Amino acid sequence: MLILIAGPYRGGTNDDPILMKRNLDKLESFALDIFRKGHIPFIGEWMALPLIKLAGSTKVGDQQWEEIQYPVAHRMLEKCDAVLRIQGASKGADEDVRLAKERGLKVYYDIAEIPVEG
Repeated sequence: MLILIAGPYRGGTNDDPILMKRNLDKLESFALDIFRKGHIPFIGEWMALPLIKLAGSTKVGDQQWEEIQYPVAHRMLEKCDAVLRIQGASKGADEDVRLAKERGLKVYYDIAEIPVEG
């Protein structure tokens, strides 16, 4: 399965880059376990951040950032099989879960729920 890891990135950081990096590190901390279960992990920021830079964004929340940040994850949900929603307040992750459920995707709330592929 292709599994989107959804959780806080910008939320609760007041756009502090150190706190945002800490949130990204937390999201990424689940990726290897998902891979070792036989799946492909995906985090929207892995695709969005390089695109945001290429678009000429100069600060979090500017026009280029808004154009790309959340739409990347939403477009990827069209390709994903499931979502892992990690803990933490996040409007973006909540929207990812809403869209995933709308599309009939499985939503996991604990990595232990994700099955091992043979």
